[in-house]
Amino acid sequence: MTLDFDEATRAQVTAARPESSTWLSANAGSGKTRVLTDRVARLLLQETPPERILCLTYTKAAASEMQNRLFKRLGEWAMQPDDALRRDLLRLGLPAAEVTEALLPRARTLFARAIETPGGLKIQTIHSFCAAVLRRFPLEARVAPDFTEMDERAQALLCEDVLDMMAGGAERDAVDALAAHISGDDAMPLIRALLAKRGALETPLSRDETLALFDLPKGYTAQALIGHVFEGGERDLCHVVGQHLDPGNRNQAANLTRLNQINWDNPGLADIALLEEVFLTGSGTKTPDAAKVGTFPTKPIWAKMAAIHEPLEAFMLRVEAARPLRRALQAAEKTTALHAFSAAFLPAYDTAKAARGWLDFDDLILATRRLLSDSAVAQWVLFRLDGGIDHILVDEAQDTSPPQWDIVTRLAEEFAAGSSARDDLLRTIFVVGDKKQSIYSFQGADPDGFDRMRDHFQARLGEAGSPFQDCELKHSFRSAPPILRVVDKVFEGERQAGLGAPVSHVAFKADLPGRVDVWPAVAPPEKREKPDWHDPVDLLSDDHPAVVLARAVAGQIDQMVRDGTPITVEENGKPLRRAVTPGDILILVQRRSDLFHELIAAIKERGLPIAGADRMRLAAELAVKDLTALLSFLATPADDLSLAAVLRSPLCGWSEAALHALAHGRGTAALWQALQGWRDTAPETLALLDDLRGQADFLRPYELLERVLIRHGGRRRLLARMGAEAEDGIDAMLAQAMAYERLDVPSLTGFTGWLQADDVQIKRDPGSAGDRIRVMSVHGAKGLEAPVVILPDTAARQRNHQAPKLLRDADGPLFWAGSKADSPPLMQPLFAEHEAREDEERNRLLYVAMTRAESWLITCAAGKVADRGVTGWHPTIEAAVRDCGADSLETPVGPGLRLQTGDWSPVPLAAPPVAAAPLPGWIHDRPKATPRRAPPLSPSDLGGAKALQGDGLSEEAAKRRGRRVHLLLEHLPALPEPGWRAAAPGILAAEGDLPEDEVSALLDEAAACLTAPALAHVFAPDTLAEVTLTAPSPTLGRPLLGTIDRLLVMPDRVLAVDFKSNAVVPGSAADVPEGLLRQMGAYSEMLAALYPDRRVDTALLWTRGASLMPLPGDLLAAALRRAEPESA
Repeated sequence: MTLDFDEATRAQVTAARPESSTWLSANAGSGKTRVLTDRVARLLLQETPPERILCLTYTKAAASEMQNRLFKRLGEWAMQPDDALRRDLLRLGLPAAEVTEALLPRARTLFARAIETPGGLKIQTIHSFCAAVLRRFPLEARVAPDFTEMDERAQALLCEDVLDMMAGGAERDAVDALAAHISGDDAMPLIRALLAKRGALETPLSRDETLALFDLPKGYTAQALIGHVFEGGERDLCHVVGQHLDPGNRNQAANLTRLNQINWDNPGLADIALLEEVFLTGSGTKTPDAAKVGTFPTKPIWAKMAAIHEPLEAFMLRVEAARPLRRALQAAEKTTALHAFSAAFLPAYDTAKAARGWLDFDDLILATRRLLSDSAVAQWVLFRLDGGIDHILVDEAQDTSPPQWDIVTRLAEEFAAGSSARDDLLRTIFVVGDKKQSIYSFQGADPDGFDRMRDHFQARLGEAGSPFQDCELKHSFRSAPPILRVVDKVFEGERQAGLGAPVSHVAFKADLPGRVDVWPAVAPPEKREKPDWHDPVDLLSDDHPAVVLARAVAGQIDQMVRDGTPITVEENGKPLRRAVTPGDILILVQRRSDLFHELIAAIKERGLPIAGADRMRLAAELAVKDLTALLSFLATPADDLSLAAVLRSPLCGWSEAALHALAHGRGTAALWQALQGWRDTAPETLALLDDLRGQADFLRPYELLERVLIRHGGRRRLLARMGAEAEDGIDAMLAQAMAYERLDVPSLTGFTGWLQADDVQIKRDPGSAGDRIRVMSVHGAKGLEAPVVILPDTAARQRNHQAPKLLRDADGPLFWAGSKADSPPLMQPLFAEHEAREDEERNRLLYVAMTRAESWLITCAAGKVADRGVTGWHPTIEAAVRDCGADSLETPVGPGLRLQTGDWSPVPLAAPPVAAAPLPGWIHDRPKATPRRAPPLSPSDLGGAKALQGDGLSEEAAKRRGRRVHLLLEHLPALPEPGWRAAAPGILAAEGDLPEDEVSALLDEAAACLTAPALAHVFAPDTLAEVTLTAPSPTLGRPLLGTIDRLLVMPDRVLAVDFKSNAVVPGSAADVPEGLLRQMGAYSEMLAALYPDRRVDTALLWTRGASLMPLPGDLLAAALRRAEPESA
């Protein structure tokens, strides 16, 4: 049997061949995950032990997907008949001669071998792999053996703690120097950027070293520059200048304001910058940064100031000369502050982590790289790993950072050396990635490293004589031909920057109907309406481009779903034409801006099912706000605002009018006090709050949340009001409560403060959306696909000038940059490189966004498509679609373009299914409430006196004494008699620290019973102690539940003995207190039900006299009939 492969499958089969190392460049949708699983399957078929294969992926989701696919295939092989299994093996690309009868049984055992492998198949993220290595070699790696991996929140909180510690300690000067260049809100973004670049800060620069980099003299200070500019008399000079400026002229008025802002008494660098804005030309003029001598502020006004021309010109020239020095000095001071701060912060941060036994994600990588590079231990570690890994597979290699590549290189070093612990085996490395899809530079991804490492391994393996193949997958199994044509056209020109080789795709589904629509951009209104004074300041007006476009997109989706717009999808390997559903639609944005939120709001307003935002800000979720308000009220009942929020929330369901009626006119009383008078009006609310307040001091935050959500129906009420998507926020809050309790002593105030200390963001699982519209960022959609993809965020997007820029060239020092316009020449090439890399990543982001679409791609924009030198995606896509021969299209926002192929004729909507038979009548009836079963009665709670008159102890004291004697009678029979006195204090320890004489008296009383010959049968080894029974009571009509002190079960009878330590012992059974007779009567009735074939006898053992008193059955039966259960 042989199989003929098409070109696309042949390329996959070639890449999966395990006979050589492979470097695979795979276009989007080209089936790289299949190639990975095929290669692992073929390695297993070659009898490679599963534990000797290492697969490294970028995300846990990718690792899980790959493992699921592999186990699904191996599981199918285990159950397939011979012919089907043989076809599957041939589809893998195995030569027909190798698919022998002997291979089939081996293939069937692979599933069991993979499942039973100790530790399982190593398919994991590189962080998980590093964590496993560090746990295996903690001493060599110098990490705690039981270290905990930090998440982003724990890292942020720890950084804040370290920063606070430094601000109040010996490193305060470093914090103060840093604080001079930032505001309070900028500290954490800067620290995050610093941690990401920590490798460049291992050797901090001194101030003089930094000054030298900027060509400034050693020890140069701001005072030196200020002294050069301000020689004296400049205040009076500028006062005269100000008198000639016209306040009615906008530019001159601005210069007058700047002059008035200068601190003439103690000028600084900021004052020199103000003078530069007044007296120097701008960057866009013919002679930038030059003094306006003869033209300031205008030539006529300059002529009027002839009396001060000489000193003013000299002052302006000093300002001109100072500008490059001021820029260089400010950049040097910022960079010096950064290096000084990092020299103090990084060791303190590492010390704080070590004290807690924590490692962050970067630590896992850096510690493993250090371990594998340490000459003292590296060879030992590599030997141990060399004996355990024969094949390395790396997925999503374009997103691998340089430190991660170092780890892979070290692991594969012996592969390339041509020798290893097992020279007889061919050991391979398989790397798959797509440089065009590298969009995680903020996590350290190095797209150029993909090509660089390919060249490295190709050279190293070639030197060792090991086979190596460089392959490419061009076929797309995902997208329709029109989409791929437009993608290729978009990236033909300058948009190709950062994507590597020219972009070229081949559609595997050449006949799949496809569409690419381009809507015209929604431009900003020429004149924006003034908002109403009572509207929220962040409310967008109805004519805002984001609002207009969001409503148009929601309307288009609504029409598509209602009209049953056809799409062709693949199901079970065959094309299927059907109507579009909400779950087919994926909306992708570049960032979660106003447009993102307006889209979600507009879709909800249309009543369309939507999965909500892909990334959820926990504190912004309404359900979380309501629960947080409840916790705040429980912690502080005087918190009127929190209580009002709880009352208005779905948890209580009050109307605005009801809350007003409660709050208005209450005077100085707290809202909680006023609520006490509403017990008849709002009993459910008071019952909820009373219960939770009563438990607040005893339950942990998680237990309290569970109580309100489950016991009081809070989850049901929140979901009924806010929809199913609120469940994610509720579950995330519960998860945060558990995380908090693991890290700190739980308290309500602590938990609410912990929640508010950081802006917690939760990622939603995109695979759990069901048949709902998904709206997410392009970054979050990596690896996803959808029949219909909408790109509404294609307008011009300005660079983020607020984010801290830590810039460096390849191996140079790290600089802390300010604005590009105000930076010295030394920084300009670094800015240019940084911006070029940003542009390249945006190109790759566009590629990822467009290639998510299977059948239909819709592009639109809100706002300007070109702004301040930045061009958005929209013009590029529009030009590409036009060049591909698109037709005109009338869109919801004006005339647009459409490129279309294939059959898009309407699909008849299927009628709702009709039931085969009428439903029975009972299905419409509300089920009757199930009667609650009465709780069981205790034999000791049947009423009646328990003791005779004359007992000297109080009731509570008598109970305590009886309980202690019972403990001794229960436990001492199991011990040898000589050890009773030594054991007695331990048995009674649960009763507290008892005086020695009391213990002795209790022991004497118990020992008298245990050693009495007449009671030997009661404490015989075959008797039962503390026997719990439950049985129905015909007399009382209720079940009984009780514990008998001693039970003797004999062939013909049963004897129940109960211990009594009363001080006054009755003379006969007739004198026994009524309550004890009822109790023993209950025991008798239970035993009779349990042992119907035996006689039931009962007796009381009076410990004061060590005597056994049998009780007549008729006496007990009569007492039981008089019983009055206390719980009835």
